[in-house]
Amino acid sequence: MQLSSSLLENAVNEFAKLPGIGKKTALRLVLHLLKQEEDHVHVFSDSIREMRAGVKFCRRCHNISDGEVCSICESPTRKQRVICVVETIRDVIAIESTQQFNGTYHVLGGVISPLDGIGPDNLHIDSLIERVEKEQTEELIFALNPNIQGDTTIYYIQKKIHHLPCKITTVARGIAFGGELEYADEITLGRSLANRLPIESYMKPM
Repeated sequence: MQLSSSLLENAVNEFAKLPGIGKKTALRLVLHLLKQEEDHVHVFSDSIREMRAGVKFCRRCHNISDGEVCSICESPTRKQRVICVVETIRDVIAIESTQQFNGTYHVLGGVISPLDGIGPDNLHIDSLIERVEKEQTEELIFALNPNIQGDTTIYYIQKKIHHLPCKITTVARGIAFGGELEYADEITLGRSLANRLPIESYMKPM
């Protein structure tokens, strides 16, 4: 794509690095910004800069946060002894949108996938086990994507905490095997949480 301005071209190239944004969409976004008042564009760019510099990750659950602990972990209305284990922050957002869950979360940062070079040490599994032990967790709900990597991760964690007096469940199979949690519609995801299953009835020994 040849443009008459190198500044415009540089901006388009940066936007095109975003997921799901091609060169044509990037150009449309940049041209839109050019039509805006300069102050509006400054507000836009400043908010991105401040977000990148200021956003933290909760030291308890690894969700995004403005402080050391996220608002969900700090909330007195949340069931602090119920933990929903998810793969990514996007999954937290998806579950929160259902308004069907009133516990806390633990973001693993991925799933065990030997083919991709991702093992337990690359994930926030140790901190999860520490939480369950120290916080006297009553229920651990696995809301990982229903695929081989997700099931492997559930099995690994289950073996690590099987000696603890903690109920272990997983979201119901309202989500198809091989699907991704963040793309499930809110009703399906909400029902899967409400109708969660004991882990024993979900998984066979691997």
